[in-house]
Amino acid sequence: MSAPLGGDQLTLDVRVEAGARLRMDTVAASVALPGRGGDAARYDVRLTVGEHAQLRWLPGPLISASRSDLRQTVHVELAPTARLELRDVFVLGRTGEEPGRLTTRVSVNRGGRPLLDQQLDIGAGAPGWDSGAVLGGHRAVGQLLLVDPDLARDPAPPCLPGPDAVVTPVEGPAVLVTALGADALAVTPLLRWPPTPAE
Repeated sequence: MSAPLGGDQLTLDVRVEAGARLRMDTVAASVALPGRGGDAARYDVRLTVGEHAQLRWLPGPLISASRSDLRQTVHVELAPTARLELRDVFVLGRTGEEPGRLTTRVSVNRGGRPLLDQQLDIGAGAPGWDSGAVLGGHRAVGQLLLVDPDLARDPAPPCLPGPDAVVTPVEGPAVLVTALGADALAVTPLLRWPPTPAE
């Protein structure tokens, strides 16, 4: 999808009713592109998952093209018995081009209480985005958040499945897998639970 364009304001609202299961994925990557006026684009996703329902939200990579400026939010409301698999992969620039600017925020509430709330600001103009504290020279970053009531009985241990990936347990019960790489092909295989050890 060649969108969003600079100046666009897109909103997607998805509700998974009690007991239902939904898997959402895409056939290709999305590309954030600059608009004529230089304005930022907004893409807001709101996800609601009911009791004993399951949502697997697995979109393709989002590529931040040169001179683009995208502000994306993903807000999730989970019932206490809901299950969630939420994956995001971001790539800074197409092959051989400078990155655009990408600011993303993910907030997840479970049973009305905060489970995860984090923001990432990367690309052209973002302070320190290429430092060792953020992407450390990588051009792609991805995260997988799993929320599953079964993790209350068998919590995920923290681990390093490879030099560019980390598994972090999240009280909730949940687990967060984060990976860095040169591109989406390097990052996406690392976003799994249980993790696949690096060869």
